[in-house]
Amino acid sequence: MDSFIHIMNGFSVSLTPINLWYTFLGVFMGTVIGVLPGIGPAAGIALLIPVSYGLNPTSALIMMAGVYYGAQYGGSVTSILINTPGESSSVMTAIDGHQMARKGRAGAALAISAWGSFIGGTIGVIALTLLAVPLTKIALGFGPPEYFMLMLVALTAVSALTGKSPAKGMLAMMLGLAIATIGTDLQSGQTRFAMGVTELQDGVGFVIVVVGLFALGEVFSAMEEHFHKRSEILRLKGKLSLTKEEWRRSIKPIARGGTIGFLIGLLPGAGATIATIMSYSVEKNMSKHPQEFGKGAIEGVAGPETANNSATAGAMVPLLTLGVPGSGSTAVLLGAFVMYGIQPGPLLFQSRPDLVWGLVNSMYVGNVMLLLLNLPLIGLFVRLLYIPTGILLPLVIVLSTVGIFSVNGNTLELYLCLMFGVLGYVFRKIDIPLAPLVLALVLGGMMEQSFRQAMTLSGGNPKIFVGSVLTISLAALSVFIIGHTVYKALSRKSRLRSSAQTSPT
Repeated sequence: MDSFIHIMNGFSVSLTPINLWYTFLGVFMGTVIGVLPGIGPAAGIALLIPVSYGLNPTSALIMMAGVYYGAQYGGSVTSILINTPGESSSVMTAIDGHQMARKGRAGAALAISAWGSFIGGTIGVIALTLLAVPLTKIALGFGPPEYFMLMLVALTAVSALTGKSPAKGMLAMMLGLAIATIGTDLQSGQTRFAMGVTELQDGVGFVIVVVGLFALGEVFSAMEEHFHKRSEILRLKGKLSLTKEEWRRSIKPIARGGTIGFLIGLLPGAGATIATIMSYSVEKNMSKHPQEFGKGAIEGVAGPETANNSATAGAMVPLLTLGVPGSGSTAVLLGAFVMYGIQPGPLLFQSRPDLVWGLVNSMYVGNVMLLLLNLPLIGLFVRLLYIPTGILLPLVIVLSTVGIFSVNGNTLELYLCLMFGVLGYVFRKIDIPLAPLVLALVLGGMMEQSFRQAMTLSGGNPKIFVGSVLTISLAALSVFIIGHTVYKALSRKSRLRSSAQTSPT
């Protein structure tokens, strides 16, 4: 009964006119930040911290949280329309979302992205409301060995994205892990693989790689088609809304994505990226038509987009209950809490229930605002597809270079982005998937640190990675994913060989 009273009081806080205004301001700015490659929710929240100094703490935190989950939807717009994910959690959406746009179903892709984000966010906030404290005990059971095995599962799940050739997917993944090692070793302080370039001591930024591979790579491919007179405007087909068949195919992926996203999100450090990988991998492996994935399967948009927003609510669990950030964005939010003299943790629910439940319940309101804000804009967004190639391609280049240069003001990063753009174009020509490279780059650093911490704890004994039921279960899941992928590849080759032998000469 006390919890119910606190929740109702939280709604009375979040529904005041001033907090409704800050909620709207947060989700609106979050959407804009998500659309622009290179900024991201963490940077957006960081920019707001000095501006919000002096505001009521509840109102300021409500606005910053709105930026956090609002940016998750904004990133899907450019991923779908121009194949330019601005955040690692939007990479999975670009795989099938952009292919849907190329088939004339950009409106449907944006619509399922909006609905999936709304439903996933709502599932996550309901779970946050009901299960925050109990689920924290599960999250506390994850140590360095468990995190390493979780990252291993995520990387092996990338094998589901490798298309017809697992070897090509593994090549891309290994290249991504190699790029992740560039920079300063956090344990020894030694610079690795920087080739004497000072700017590389901090490593190669995610935004540089993803904008180069996806945005500039797409530009180079489109330029080739344009010069060979093969390019055409991506015309819309059918309604901007979803058909009954598309809704039917999306319901189960949305339900699974919401669950996966929240459970992965509540693990400190896991974040929305792993949640979207897991969701996409589950949908492809459970699908009756896996051959459509990578070619415009609506399940490949519905699942990851739902998991994306559900994970943002999950990431608030360790932040509010333990004071441990569950993602980069919640780490910045933790800084905002500290700035206002508020220490997140179990006592926060007792000392400041108005702030906690006002913040949590504002996420219900913010998700409704996002849906009402973005559904009417779908018609405006898809008009981007009608821009002539001669205007659209320079526009993508300008948007990409401004996004890259605005982060650090470093010219070298523009050259690196161009280099990855050429690499992305070459990968497209020889049919090597891009997603494994990008996702290995995102997870590589965290995986290395978890491995080193686990080996330090065990005194160099690798048995620590099979020392608990949880690590053994995760290891078995990795083996199953690899075995399943190899089995599918061998079965495909066997079928092709049989058809070649039975076909008339």
